[in-house]
Amino acid sequence: MTEPSILQKSPARLLSLDVFRGLTVAAMILVNNPGSWSHIYAPLKHADWHGCTPTDLIFPFFLFIVGVSISYALGSKKGNVKDSKLLITAAKRALILFGLGLFLNLFPKIFTEPIEALSTVRIPGVLQRIAVVFFITALIFVKTSQKTQVRLFFGILISYWLLMTFVPVPGVGYANLEKETNLGAWLDRTILTEAHLWKSAKTWDPEGILSTLPAVATGLFGLLVGTWLKRKDRDEAVKISWMFSIGTLAIVLGLIWDLFFPINKALWTSSFVLYAGGLATSGLALCYWLIDVQGYKKGTTPFVVYGVNAITVFFLSGLIPRILSMIKVNMPDGTSLSSRVWMYETFYTPYFSPINASLAGAVTFILIWLLILWLMFKKNIIVKV
Repeated sequence: MTEPSILQKSPARLLSLDVFRGLTVAAMILVNNPGSWSHIYAPLKHADWHGCTPTDLIFPFFLFIVGVSISYALGSKKGNVKDSKLLITAAKRALILFGLGLFLNLFPKIFTEPIEALSTVRIPGVLQRIAVVFFITALIFVKTSQKTQVRLFFGILISYWLLMTFVPVPGVGYANLEKETNLGAWLDRTILTEAHLWKSAKTWDPEGILSTLPAVATGLFGLLVGTWLKRKDRDEAVKISWMFSIGTLAIVLGLIWDLFFPINKALWTSSFVLYAGGLATSGLALCYWLIDVQGYKKGTTPFVVYGVNAITVFFLSGLIPRILSMIKVNMPDGTSLSSRVWMYETFYTPYFSPINASLAGAVTFILIWLLILWLMFKKNIIVKV
């Protein structure tokens, strides 16, 4: 995944932002492609429900980066280019991202059983949420002032908390934060129907409709940080100090809010927005200080190559395993395995413990993509969406 290609045309580009994005995308590929889903180290799993693991931070970090990128991509154009033109461009980018996400959810069934695929396709998804958050955040940036953006940020967090904890759920009779009976799950089943929700749950979706509202707040968090970072009337030390301060404050507020509105990635609770956004702000501040201010660039290239072609690696890293699962390998005993399973059982399981074999498979996938992206980077090939 990457922010839409309008960023590629931005005259001001932060190396630290590319590195931070690359780190995030590489981590996303690591947790999305274990050798075996049955053997995963605890930090590489999502929290079962309430709580937060390192894996739970990856997606909000990326949405935060999308917000920062919008401030750089559109900041120089706002006021110089017609708002309608900016928003039409943003809408096109969002539609492409949304379509790519739907294609991943449809593949490969769309080619073998198209009617069945369309009738049961999962409509929400990671790329779909990025598309929606990108467009709404861009719209808010183009059409509102910074003060309004701050008000919208806090307004969204408070409104979502009130909706989730005080509005009775139809058919249940009371507000709650349980997996299948919360307001967001009810809304998804009502509008999208169970046939178009996350197949692992069927009755709710981690990228559902209502939880996209606070996900927009995560994008706004990044937008506000990016706007601050772009200011030319502040010393770099002042910028970084304030970023660390705001990041720490958001973490503390998120932990306090967690006491009565638990940190939860699947629900994308308001406390989760503050907690993850605070960590993202501090992480970006550290990268900015080390790379753009201190000039420490050694060892950053692997993450840069992931960062500038993130859309390529995320989309294809989801597509290729599906293709490998379709290719069958005949075994001596007459059975057949998917080529993906065959490679895993041939090159990893005989030499590692189950959990380390799974990790080794994921790391290998990252290294293979690093080589491909490095070659693309050297040839200045950047796939734009």
